[in-house]
Amino acid sequence: MQVEQKRRISKNAIFTNGIFLFIIKLQDVKSITHQDSEKESNYGLWKKGDKSMNALTRDLIKQVDMTEEMMKTKEQKEGGFYREKLHLMPPVGWLNDPNGLCQLNGIYHAFFQYSPFNAEGGVKMWGHYTSKDMIDWEYQGVKLYPDQPFDCHGVYSGSAFIEDDKMYVYYTGNVKLEDGDFDYINTGRESNTVLVVSEDGKTFGSKKELMRNVDYPSDLTCHVRDPKVWKDGDTYYMIQGARTKEDVGQALIFESKDKINWKFRSRVESEKPFGYMWECPDYFEVDGTKILSASVQGLEGGVWDDRNVYQSGYFMVDGNILDDYKLSEYMLWDYGFDFYAPQSFETEDGRRVHISWMGMPDCEEYTNLTIAEGWQHCFTFPREVFVEDGKVRQRPVRELQKRKTLVDKSTGMLKKDGYKVYDVNILGIQNNEFRTVIDEELILEYKNGRFEMHFTSQDKNSVSAGRGMRYVDVDKISSVEILVDKSSVEVFVNNGEYVFTTRFYPQKDSLVVEAAGAEIMMEEIR
Repeated sequence: MQVEQKRRISKNAIFTNGIFLFIIKLQDVKSITHQDSEKESNYGLWKKGDKSMNALTRDLIKQVDMTEEMMKTKEQKEGGFYREKLHLMPPVGWLNDPNGLCQLNGIYHAFFQYSPFNAEGGVKMWGHYTSKDMIDWEYQGVKLYPDQPFDCHGVYSGSAFIEDDKMYVYYTGNVKLEDGDFDYINTGRESNTVLVVSEDGKTFGSKKELMRNVDYPSDLTCHVRDPKVWKDGDTYYMIQGARTKEDVGQALIFESKDKINWKFRSRVESEKPFGYMWECPDYFEVDGTKILSASVQGLEGGVWDDRNVYQSGYFMVDGNILDDYKLSEYMLWDYGFDFYAPQSFETEDGRRVHISWMGMPDCEEYTNLTIAEGWQHCFTFPREVFVEDGKVRQRPVRELQKRKTLVDKSTGMLKKDGYKVYDVNILGIQNNEFRTVIDEELILEYKNGRFEMHFTSQDKNSVSAGRGMRYVDVDKISSVEILVDKSSVEVFVNNGEYVFTTRFYPQKDSLVVEAAGAEIMMEEIR
């Protein structure tokens, strides 16, 4: 996924942390990578001190290490007031899309779009976390740097495909050309599909450039990105998001017999134009239901004016997505403020889990108070995707249960103060009577046929940091689960039929739940 900011990013890749300015020019990258004619770099199995890595990689490693160490020292002295307990965050700087989500030999891997030198974004690389249970994560450092001619302005979003105990990572290498009058939509941008392989999830081999703009259909803009790969029979398939020259969003499907040589197969599109760009596409099947997920840009008018600047949702697919199919109505994964670019993977025990960026690109409506602390954004807590009564639903991964300790259990009402990380379950809601107040300013309630999430203050320096109201029309609510971390809230309505996610910046750590006749249980998460 690529975030287009109102203020045009420089044609050079610019990194800054307020102390230094590091500029990389495309011609400099070309001069140090010794690129051969076979589209393959000398990236090698990079490690600190590895003689095979190029000079740019070595310098980037040093700069990242220095910046992360400075933040670590700062937080040891000052603390990290809004740092989350359960949600993955950048060590420093900016985080956006989850990438390369997978499980390899029992270990979960979560890569992330990472701009360590600036909390408001910059040229992207891939940071890396690992976990044995999706609860406790260990930071593994940066694994992919923008250090080749075909990705020198950003290692953009991509995915991991597991086969034969190897991790095949596909991503979009971003290049913004210089020395021309470019609009960076139809001209001036390279969107290169790149492969890099790991046998252990820690070290990576040579980057291979698989496809360039000329390998995509000619009626597309330069915006083709975010590959996701799966296998059916003896054929591999890759889906990518695209924007046509007529400003219509769609997905592209490529096929391969060897995971390296790809050819265009077909398009996936709605009956009528639906947005101008489909980012971060994902295709999978859950409980017999085929799902095409996409983050759609350019939806305007009607209900979309009450939603986020960009949407993340899914179509249910009737038929064969490769040949003869019909897409359902587009449904949102999340109705809250902070949710974009979800990516899913299948666990080794057969569950479909997805994680999203708890953020929103190009958003001027609201902000995040952690920018002042030197970092911004986090991921959603991992969610299991399942189908029940013909509806696609989500719930926190079951591993969370082992970390819960009962705080209180009551009927009709519950009040608590002083808890920062907890889970509240409200079951058996009667007559749609439900209202919850968190930190005196975040309101969750059923009102006039709608479930609403809204803040009493919308000042950008308040608990909301500028957030206002989001809602979904729903006839009846029977249950609500509320997962609260230090600076985030995720709300699961009707056993995950509807979900609301938001960042918030509490000061009082208070909770009031009112639901006449309902069973209310609060558990602290340790």
